[in-house]
Amino acid sequence: TLHHLHSREHHSIVNMSLGANQDYTLLIEFVHKHLDFHNAELLSILEMNGIKDCRFRPLPIDGNNQPVKSRRPFQILTFSLSSIGSQFSVSDDHENKKKEKTINLVSALARCTLIRSVVELWGSGPTIDDCVQSIRNGNALQMHQEGKHLGSGANKYEDRTWKITVHTLGCTYTREEHNDIRSKFSFLDLPGRVQMKDADDEYLFIREVELDAQGGAVYPRHSGVNREIILENDARPPLACYFGRVLGDNSLGRNWRGSNRIEQYSLKKRAYLGPTSMDAELSLIMTNLAQIQKGSFVFDPFVGTGSILLTAALRGAFTIGSDIDLRVLRGRSQSENIASNFKQYGLRPPELVRSDNAIYHRHFRDHLPLFDAIVTDPPYGIRAGAKKSGSRRNGEVRPVLDEHRYDHVAQTRPYAVSDVMSDLLNVAARTLKMGGRLVYVIPSLLDFDENEDLPRHECLRLVSVCFQPLQTELGRRTVTMEKIKEYDEEKRSLYLENTWLNGAKSAEKVANIRDRLLEAAKKKPDYEEKAAIRKTKRKATKEAKKKAKREAVTKEVEVTGQSACK
Repeated sequence: TLHHLHSREHHSIVNMSLGANQDYTLLIEFVHKHLDFHNAELLSILEMNGIKDCRFRPLPIDGNNQPVKSRRPFQILTFSLSSIGSQFSVSDDHENKKKEKTINLVSALARCTLIRSVVELWGSGPTIDDCVQSIRNGNALQMHQEGKHLGSGANKYEDRTWKITVHTLGCTYTREEHNDIRSKFSFLDLPGRVQMKDADDEYLFIREVELDAQGGAVYPRHSGVNREIILENDARPPLACYFGRVLGDNSLGRNWRGSNRIEQYSLKKRAYLGPTSMDAELSLIMTNLAQIQKGSFVFDPFVGTGSILLTAALRGAFTIGSDIDLRVLRGRSQSENIASNFKQYGLRPPELVRSDNAIYHRHFRDHLPLFDAIVTDPPYGIRAGAKKSGSRRNGEVRPVLDEHRYDHVAQTRPYAVSDVMSDLLNVAARTLKMGGRLVYVIPSLLDFDENEDLPRHECLRLVSVCFQPLQTELGRRTVTMEKIKEYDEEKRSLYLENTWLNGAKSAEKVANIRDRLLEAAKKKPDYEEKAAIRKTKRKATKEAKKKAKREAVTKEVEVTGQSACK
């Protein structure tokens, strides 16, 4: 479904309005990042909220039928007009939200990390004139005048304040040009007064152009140096034009991601971090792919510093984590540990267990499914190598004396990435509830084939795969799987044997990633010179840290001495 959603294009003029075919139409605007995650997260949220009676419409495209190579940060969703008020609502009235038995589309879609705004689409088309005509042909204005979908607490149509915002993607227009665009919609003859801040209704006009991977215009309107208009690019028609009413109250505003909504959970603001801590944005996306809700039981078998579990706790989940490294579970001090990060956001700390996922069945009871979701970033040997219990000395394990058990750090040995993934899927198949989801990250180079090289399990269905490029050769895939079949203990060996479709060939593609990257880097020109520069910088940084530490200790001694003299 996702691949069809990505590739569908409409090569004719399309006028879609709220009233066409008695549909209620929403325009979903995404932020221009994590492009491969847009539809997967949206579909997961729709399913989690039981929103089934909707359809995806193809986006309009310019009248020249020029193919669009880049991913477009928009989707159009349509609902039956009769379902608004009976099955779904878009009310901003907080009191009614608590009482209503319908699914509030604003509340449901606001959960999406990558949605920038949702617009009640009044009209769209390849040009602004087509957009205006589609509004005239539709009944969006009439529906808004009646106001039944706004809720009983909404102001009357004639008393509603309003403003029109113009959004030109990747291009800059003057204030006069913005006002010329606004004047195109003067025929709406809105009766209320204009209010630029906290208006009842914010109407949004979007002029969509083709964007590059960084979110800039492929054909920029202005030159980079003296900001002169490039006439050839300025004459190019837009991909599409949209007009509608922004959904969401003033707490969400035009930009649903504004007001520090995501940034407040940034890794930079946390007391305890490690080299493999997952960034907050991707962690939040993973919790949506896993469909974590209030009261869900969520497990991370490679918990590390707990960054993924923290975002699961933000969703209201009960969190459980395990790791083979006792030191990372305990943290650096009483103020720098996993619990301190949870305390920072007023969250209940997770249940933490020092254990080895390779022998999960020896640590936990696994005869009954327990978890609603398993969300994890397994160690795959780029920043941190995987370890499992055991001794490097031919399997010899020395006994631990009772008096040393509390502070004892257990012996470990290398854990092949192929085995890490096999064990992860096997544990998920055993411990997830039916319909529960496994979401994990797997690294990959350019030779990785999703159809053949992803690990698989008979009890798990592949839901989605989202790719995130990291370097020219390296990327990582966030994989979502769902449990569809009960685990058969007698088939354990068969499950593990069939994890990799092409056996060692597939497993090798996710193993030794660091070594393969290093080999590729060595083939590039000036590698030795650049490596020497990096080594010098690392040495200088290390010496600077040592010097700062010595100075801090000296200062502390001096302060202590002065206090003693007094």
